Amino acid sequence: MTLTRTNRTESPAPREGVQDDRQDAAQRLLDSAARRSYDPLFEIDWAAPIPADKYGMTPEWCSLYGTELWERMSEDQRITLTKHEAASIAGTGIWFELILMQMLVRELYQHDPSTPYVQFGLTEIADECRHSTMFARSAQHFGIPSYRPKRWIRESGRLFKAVAGGALAFGGTLFAEEILDMMQRDFMRDERVQPITRTVSHIHVVEESRHIRYAREETARRARHASRLQRAWVRLHLGVSAYFVVTSLVNDRVYEAAGLDVAEAKAAARANTHYHDRLRRGSRRTVEFLDEVGLIGGPSTLLLRKAHVL
Repeated sequence: MTLTRTNRTESPAPREGVQDDRQDAAQRLLDSAARRSYDPLFEIDWAAPIPADKYGMTPEWCSLYGTELWERMSEDQRITLTKHEAASIAGTGIWFELILMQMLVRELYQHDPSTPYVQFGLTEIADECRHSTMFARSAQHFGIPSYRPKRWIRESGRLFKAVAGGALAFGGTLFAEEILDMMQRDFMRDERVQPITRTVSHIHVVEESRHIRYAREETARRARHASRLQRAWVRLHLGVSAYFVVTSLVNDRVYEAAGLDVAEAKAAARANTHYHDRLRRGSRRTVEFLDEVGLIGGPSTLLLRKAHVL
């Protein structure tokens, strides 16, 4: 499947008087967006046939891979499960991207729209809109229903997005985005995986790299100016948000879709050290970065360990 980059012109240079570290960084990200951005509605062949022998994602990222139950499953069941888990991960991604977009809009509302900082924030929101549509359409392509976090978690997200700001908003974004980035880097290179999944992953990895850099720089900037009490508050809420994101990646209903006993599959996934090690590796860069800026520690570490992030 061939990707065609959308041609865009370079962003204009920022006006005199708004050049600082934040504006310089935002201008570089705007220039990157001008060079490498995609429109998945046109650049993915959504009518392409679905190979019957391809996994929905890299099987080693499946919650049951490496378990005795995985060994007992037929190849058809493994393929079906990986398709549904990929759709579930995408559904969690959509949920968090919607939260992120609302937090970004609220953040940008108070800044000058003529600055590169605001213009890149708006560019990121536009990217996230396309990503959410792309994830939803990918599941639809495979005939898979929408998977979303449990309702009480979705409702809790309303509270998070209402109170989150500053380092908490950007730091929480990193937990969601970087673990997905790590997964999709494997998906896009794996020839065992469905072509559309690989293309979707490639688009997301390319564009999300800008968002991750933006979130890291803003998190570090906000954390530098946070008081001791503010950092403790952020650490606690980062732990809560990371726990909900990571534990929502795999919806219980994916096991039923693969013809498995749900209770047995959930027990196998909970005890699956291979999957837990994958989650820790996928979260390592985020944890190391947040630790460097003083946003890991305290009671939240219990939740991070329970989610197998630490």
